[in-house]
Amino acid sequence: MKSFSDSYKAAGVDVTAGYKAVELMKQHVARTKIPGAISSIGGFGGLFQPDLAGMEEPILVSGTDGVGTKLKIAFLMDKHDTIGIDCVAMCVNDIITVGAQPLFFLDYIALGKNIPEQVACIVSGIAEGCVQSGCALIGGETAEMPGFYPVGDYDVAGFSVGIVDRKKMIDGTRLQAGDAIIGIKSSGVHSNGFSLVRRIFDINEQNSKKYIAEFGKTLGEELLTPTKIYVKAMKSLTSKCDVKAVSHITGGGFYENIPRMMSAGLTAKINKTAVPVLPIFQVMQKEGNISEHDMFNTFNMGVGMCVVIPSEQVDQAVEAVRASGEGAVVLGEVVTGDEGVVLC
Repeated sequence: MKSFSDSYKAAGVDVTAGYKAVELMKQHVARTKIPGAISSIGGFGGLFQPDLAGMEEPILVSGTDGVGTKLKIAFLMDKHDTIGIDCVAMCVNDIITVGAQPLFFLDYIALGKNIPEQVACIVSGIAEGCVQSGCALIGGETAEMPGFYPVGDYDVAGFSVGIVDRKKMIDGTRLQAGDAIIGIKSSGVHSNGFSLVRRIFDINEQNSKKYIAEFGKTLGEELLTPTKIYVKAMKSLTSKCDVKAVSHITGGGFYENIPRMMSAGLTAKINKTAVPVLPIFQVMQKEGNISEHDMFNTFNMGVGMCVVIPSEQVDQAVEAVRASGEGAVVLGEVVTGDEGVVLC
């Protein structure tokens, strides 16, 4: 007999909707299967058998994150197929900063009402993020929570686990003055700072669908642009260059994240004019009357990753990033000092 509960359904939880959601998402999960992924949907735990051949000291690296209030834009636009990419990106972009290769991802979706088609749409984005990252979606959880979330609203979070051989870890210990800093371009706001974004634009259903000439699309479409996933770019870089340190430019912008990759006594000197500031940031700064410091202390401003390499490898580093399909710019250099980062 198939599981169902009329009493639970009367309380707002329809377990049969959960079964339908699982059936709808199976095709998306199947896209992410890679060697090592040995579990299927429905088990209590996700299983993965890593290939440790050639590794002397394998180190597991993990990262977890959510999408934040960017979800509010997805609700207003009734567009749910890219938000999962953001969730995967925010996790894998953290773990690749130490040179790790993402292996697998698990998601957690909490919602007010399980609408199977909506859940499958969210998972399609998660699967796409996993495909872009070269990792497997090996499990997850969908929690129907009536009375806690309004019908139609949801939250998405997840975590990823990757692996790196200790001798290939990127830890910033070999940094020295004179090293070059390159930036890998972002796709937009990515998935942080949206509490400020929503205040600046006073986001509602009407203005989220307003066409903005500077963007060539509606405001909502621009803000829902998925976060860039930098796994391929980092693979290309580490295969061709001596990558010494990496910083994911996420919440806290330049001022919080760049110092995290610097060694004691060294500072990242960034040339502000080299930053490829995207139109969305120009519009936000003007509309919100936000100071330049606060913009660089909140947003990525057009740079999603900063990477330090020897100065003589600048040209090949930029070419390696471009060969992966991403854009790169030379941002500055490493200098002596204890500021962590200076923008000039």
